Amino acid sequence: MAQLVNATTYSDARGNLTVIEKIVPFDIKRVFYISGATSPRGNHSNKKTHTALVCVAGTCQVTVYNKNKQIDIFDLDAPEKVLVLRPEEYRIMHNFSPDAVLLVMASEYFDKDDYIEEIPL
Repeated sequence: MAQLVNATTYSDARGNLTVIEKIVPFDIKRVFYISGATSPRGNHSNKKTHTALVCVAGTCQVTVYNKNKQIDIFDLDAPEKVLVLRPEEYRIMHNFSPDAVLLVMASEYFDKDDYIEEIPL
């Protein structure tokens, strides 16, 4: 099941430092980010890739559908919020603020054959 985890943030006069490597439950093989999004992204699940999403700037929402037909909507509105998704969880990232930067970490390298574009409902 999709899990929202709070990363540890250390703050002082110099700013904030947020640590996420100890809460992502997989080895990271791929990292990318989405910015300037004006329409929904994602719209897929995976066969084997686990992912973790962090909106490092701005805000967005992630709607998640799972095989049990459960629907959850997560607000990624702080850089310490990390959404961890299992492969079978269909995700739609949407409602991006104009300044949103969504960082995505994945357990596998890109493989077009790993994508499932049918919603599990």
